[in-house]
Amino acid sequence: MLERFSCNSLPTLAGIACALLLQGCDSPPATLKIGVAQPLTGNLASLGQDLLNGVTLAVDELNKEGFKIDGKPVTLEVVAMDDRANADTGKEVARQLVDAGVVAVIGHLNSGVSIAAAPIYAEKSIAQMAISTNPKYTALGLATTFRLVANDTMQAKAIGSYSASQFKATKYAVLDDGTTYGKDLAAGAAVQLKLASKEVVLTQSFDDKTKDFEALAGKLKASGVEAMVSTLNDFQVLALLDALKKIDYTNVSLLGGDTIKTTLMLKGGGAAAQGLFATSPIQEAREFPAGPAFLDKYRAKFKIEPAYAGHYTYDATYVLAAAIRRTKSAKPAAIVEELRRIDGYAPVTGSMKWDAKGEQRYGVIGVYRARDGLWELQVRSDVW
Repeated sequence: MLERFSCNSLPTLAGIACALLLQGCDSPPATLKIGVAQPLTGNLASLGQDLLNGVTLAVDELNKEGFKIDGKPVTLEVVAMDDRANADTGKEVARQLVDAGVVAVIGHLNSGVSIAAAPIYAEKSIAQMAISTNPKYTALGLATTFRLVANDTMQAKAIGSYSASQFKATKYAVLDDGTTYGKDLAAGAAVQLKLASKEVVLTQSFDDKTKDFEALAGKLKASGVEAMVSTLNDFQVLALLDALKKIDYTNVSLLGGDTIKTTLMLKGGGAAAQGLFATSPIQEAREFPAGPAFLDKYRAKFKIEPAYAGHYTYDATYVLAAAIRRTKSAKPAAIVEELRRIDGYAPVTGSMKWDAKGEQRYGVIGVYRARDGLWELQVRSDVW
């Protein structure tokens, strides 16, 4: 008989009993699922795994502390899926996460994937917290989109203005990886170079899997390029630098986007004799006062060095957990509303807060130089 019980069928005198039952329906479940969608295989696997590691570390800590919602113990569970850095796969992964009953998603890395998946999460009022940087992500106008870092409008200005003002070069090449992220960011950087009266003598787009750059190396040499502005991935830039080395044309500078600011890039980026630089909305964990403690915990758990931005997804998980607590029910739509309001404590980076579009209010761009096995900060946008 209890299965057939309906509040709508009750007489008015039973209203109190109905209200009590509805409160029970709103109470949080014993387990809450948090989705993580990142590239876990392929060329970007190290970055995607790092982002997953940040969530995993935070969830483990929250569960160990005894996570509660309105006084009720709740276990947080990570549901991780591989989007393969592919928009179509990303959409399928988004549907699977929705079907799995996640209350929020931390994903995706690639802007094109985040943009493609966003409407699927929005349809079910599920918050999507993305490290993606293309402005088109939040321009979708969806209440569920939240960006964890600064966007590419700011990063394009940083790439173009820094390379134009700090490099002695007069002839530039602008190279991109053909993705939504890469093409738009490179185009924005080219605009900044032209505003600075720099000559862009070569512009070329590739796909995000290209590794053969011998033909490009020849074009760069023939054109007398002195500096390259690139949104290619780390493994691609390493292949390009190797191709330049083979033809003895290494007296160049290279300034890339945030996908080259990785530990992999540091291992082989010495071929750019005039310096290897990267702009990034990802500040190094060690730059924050709480960074060393995070790094110790990360290394102890995963036995590797962080590859990219795990401290941002770690912080995002803590901010998400705070929003969930405030809902007292953990309903996805309520979580979205809380994230819109919250100025959340982020253990490493300090705080996360979003504007009406879902842009990160505390996002900054840093310009880094590869030197002695580290990315050394040169300047940050919050002091420009």
